Amino acid sequence: MANVSHPRNDITTHPDVSEMRDRYARVMGGRDVALVDGPVFLLGLYCAVSPWILHYTASQPALMTHNLVMGIAIAVLALGFTAMPERMYGLSWAICAMGVWMIISPWVVGTSPDTGVVINNIVIGALAVVLGAVCAFAATKNTSRTSRA
Repeated sequence: MANVSHPRNDITTHPDVSEMRDRYARVMGGRDVALVDGPVFLLGLYCAVSPWILHYTASQPALMTHNLVMGIAIAVLALGFTAMPERMYGLSWAICAMGVWMIISPWVVGTSPDTGVVINNIVIGALAVVLGAVCAFAATKNTSRTSRA
């Protein structure tokens, strides 16, 4: 029978503590931004369907196609972040670049866009920049942490 009357020792005295820490780091490596993958995916889906939600498919056909393609690209990157995080988080800065492009695209791709279209793309772009920066910062932090170990 186990003796439960004395307090347990600290795990730092365990003989395999360094091996356990290394294994935990390998298993959890790159997953600090797992909570960002979902919002990036949802942002990509919204970007893809936003022309139909805001009803500018007839007035801005070029921008409609643009948002569809950009939304699918953002969603595919988010799925890649989830499926292969150690390989894909290097592309986090691409989400930031796509966000900046989404902000300026109504004037470059569209033809005299109205206020709703412009605000929609600015919000999508700003969220993409912020979420991409969070992914990139976490990937940089994980890279420096694993290189020190």
